[in-house]
Amino acid sequence: MAANAVRPGRVLRLWQLFGYLDLTWMLRDLGSFAGYVFSELVGVLAKFFAMLLLAERFDGIGPWGNAQIVFLLGFAAMVTGTIDTLFGYNVAFISRRIGRGQLDHVLVQPQPLWLTLLTEGFSPAAGLPVFLSGVALLVRAWARLPLVLSAGWLALFALNLLAACVILLAFSYAVGSVAFWAPRAAEEINSSTWRLIGQLRTFPLDGVGQRLLGGLLTVVPAGFIAWYPSRALLGLEAAPVGPYVTPLAALVFGLVALAIFRTGLRHYAHTGSQRYLSYGHRR
Repeated sequence: MAANAVRPGRVLRLWQLFGYLDLTWMLRDLGSFAGYVFSELVGVLAKFFAMLLLAERFDGIGPWGNAQIVFLLGFAAMVTGTIDTLFGYNVAFISRRIGRGQLDHVLVQPQPLWLTLLTEGFSPAAGLPVFLSGVALLVRAWARLPLVLSAGWLALFALNLLAACVILLAFSYAVGSVAFWAPRAAEEINSSTWRLIGQLRTFPLDGVGQRLLGGLLTVVPAGFIAWYPSRALLGLEAAPVGPYVTPLAALVFGLVALAIFRTGLRHYAHTGSQRYLSYGHRR
């Protein structure tokens, strides 16, 4: 199927199909479903509770007030929830698909590779609890912040949220593409870098040194996941182009990740998979 023959309706139909499969799997047992949702909510709270306590104890962190910290955490949770909802089942952790030989399942399907990767990981039952937790934090922050929720501001919010998701996914794919050359090692590297960016994305980086800050906006772009877009949306960034920096960065990171992935895919076409593991494959 040619890429230009794919219509938006097909994407929606595939999301509906994979969403149904995800919900069917999650709801197969009420106890398992309740336990999963509860554990996800506890996990989200555990990640963000320490930052909330610090902000409450010291009445904010640096130039960030309590409500602004809540906004930052809510934005980060929405990014995480969006990725978990749209790219579950190891689609975001592409090193696992590649390193375990499971990419072949995608390549043999009679549709473009990008369409399969965009739809096969749709898992609302897994990602929505985290996403809705982020929405709740943002609603709490909005109630305490002097923000005017105009159509223009909401459009910038949506644009920055999408851009932050693209940057996080691009970083994961750039690192995960190492699996084309080193299947086993790349799984560990991808998992470690994902944990690293997850730990750093909820911290205000205003007091960080210039060199370290530069690294956190380029090598490990944790600053673009929540800190910089929240800073721009809350008016803490003096530069008038602030709300557009994260979308521009998303374009750059996306193109770099695409180039690395396509280079690895060409290598994979000649060498193939060195092993196959069914663990984690969505049947």
